[in-house]
Amino acid sequence: MATADWLTVLTTTDALGKAQALARGAVEARVAACAQISGPVTSVYRWNGEVETAEEWQVLFKTTGARYDALEAHLRAAHDYDTPEIIATPVVRGSADYLRWVARETGTDA
Repeated sequence: MATADWLTVLTTTDALGKAQALARGAVEARVAACAQISGPVTSVYRWNGEVETAEEWQVLFKTTGARYDALEAHLRAAHDYDTPEIIATPVVRGSADYLRWVARETGTDA
């Protein structure tokens, strides 16, 4: 597996408990090796023609490219936002031991 096959995936939600549920559910489903929750953060965005400001919690998942589709499907099913933020960023370099652990925990170690 090349390093481009590892991803960090970001989402946000409006409550700490929801963030914890998204994180735990993804790890339990093995679509992410781990998830980190940060917050609260202040989000400013345009929604339905209006500029909104909201307090949110960010959840950053560590996964593999092979598990991205399953992670996205999991987040869409578990998230209560109409249009949840789901953004994947490739990991271009990382500790070989850590990346092997991510692959092993998501069931994608080849």
